[in-house]
Amino acid sequence: MRSYLAVFSARLRMLLQYRAAAFAGLATQLFWGLIRVMIFEAFYRTTTSPQPMNYAQVVDYVWLGQALLALLPIWMDTEVRAMMRNGTVVYELVRPLDLYNFWYARALASRLAPTLLRALPLGGLALLFFGLAPPVSPAAGLAWLLTVLGALLLGGAISTLLNISLMWTIAGEGIFQIVAACVVLLSGMIVPLPFFPDWMQVALKSLPFAGLVDLPFRLYTGHIPAAEAPAIFAGQLAWTAALVGLGRLVLRRGIRRLVVQGG
Repeated sequence: MRSYLAVFSARLRMLLQYRAAAFAGLATQLFWGLIRVMIFEAFYRTTTSPQPMNYAQVVDYVWLGQALLALLPIWMDTEVRAMMRNGTVVYELVRPLDLYNFWYARALASRLAPTLLRALPLGGLALLFFGLAPPVSPAAGLAWLLTVLGALLLGGAISTLLNISLMWTIAGEGIFQIVAACVVLLSGMIVPLPFFPDWMQVALKSLPFAGLVDLPFRLYTGHIPAAEAPAIFAGQLAWTAALVGLGRLVLRRGIRRLVVQGG
């Protein structure tokens, strides 16, 4: 375990150096957050039917999404893709480490580092100037933090599975774009899941994507009682374990069939 913690720590410290990129991302996410808030404000001003969430909850939801966008498993690990293309993945195979754990530690650091760089300043700005409210209660805040941890673990498992898929696809753009679209739509990042039609709610709750965005954010806003946090966290861990198991199975099959270019 110490080896993988060292991998995680080294990767995290390396990625925390990209502060200029984080600032650019912060400006972009602030811009899109303002646009999304204005869209929802226009919607609430014109609608006459009752909505599943009130406007203040949706504003909180939007800003949390912008602050924690980097947690989503929607970006490819370009270093792993490069290793698949040029054959240097063989060096990964001869390391005295479990390859899945090694890549999983990388994936966690790759999700966490940009989030740390962007979430605090963007969240501070949103709290001061753009309508983000604190958690509705201390219990809601703790529930949110617990389930954000679950979202990180779950996102890392999805990212690692996608990295393993490069053993078949090499380039990976196709599968990453499909999965990224599913994650963004079905996690609630674009529209909170309670706004989806009733006939979709069972399916949305059955998929792992709700645990990445929708459930943690609704705990923060009080739309879901804090008492439900343990069950939500348990569901996140169950999906993480299932995806880790699937990833290990796929990795074993991939290693058996992997042919490095040139021999």
